[in-house]
Amino acid sequence: MADEESKILRFARLMREILPGDSKLGDPLSTAGDEPSQLLARRVAEATSERPSVARELGLGALQVWQALSEAQGRGKGDRDLAILFTDLENFSSWALEAGDEAALELLRQVGVVVETAISRRQGEVVKRLGDGLMAVFDDAHSAVEAGDTARREVHDLNVDGYRPKLRVGVHVGRPRRLGGDYLGVDVNVAARVADAASGGEVLISGPTRDRLRDGAFDVRKRRFRAKGAPKDLEVYSVQAASPRQGA
Repeated sequence: MADEESKILRFARLMREILPGDSKLGDPLSTAGDEPSQLLARRVAEATSERPSVARELGLGALQVWQALSEAQGRGKGDRDLAILFTDLENFSSWALEAGDEAALELLRQVGVVVETAISRRQGEVVKRLGDGLMAVFDDAHSAVEAGDTARREVHDLNVDGYRPKLRVGVHVGRPRRLGGDYLGVDVNVAARVADAASGGEVLISGPTRDRLRDGAFDVRKRRFRAKGAPKDLEVYSVQAASPRQGA
């Protein structure tokens, strides 16, 4: 009986990978908003958090499709383009367990000053802090990427007890919907998935972001990318400030 239930559970998870929408719906990132699908998904996830179950996967799968259909019909979209930036630190949790609370807190303070200064100097808005990272929005893509690249470089120069942190940054341009002090919608999830795919010390941007950059300002290199919850045809690029030209 247990073996049969395990097979059905694996099949249910496989179906979620195939279904449209974000197959990771149910994790804290994807249920943090106040959209009806997010509220329901959060309740399903909380009610079934004790152990994996077929009912949990089927329930979240249905909400996943509902969310995808809603976004496809334009619901939950804002009325203007924004550049959405996410950051986090590579392997911070593992290091913090060894370093202890005092060192971890000191590192987070220093990183926060560096990252938030880079954002505010380019008229970005910090939307929320997420443990060792944050989410911010900008009116234009160039400012977002410039802020992310500056923060990436300056964070790497920090040193706490011999540890040099590496910042991961992701930027995507879309039309998230504002709700209070937060932004919601599929474009927010896409930006988060782009950031998830970045390596430590790397800035990844989506194709729509690259299309809005000023010519020659950044060195841009295409990266392989595939993430559930992001469009299959989404192109992603690794960027950094362009090197000075010889004789310039």
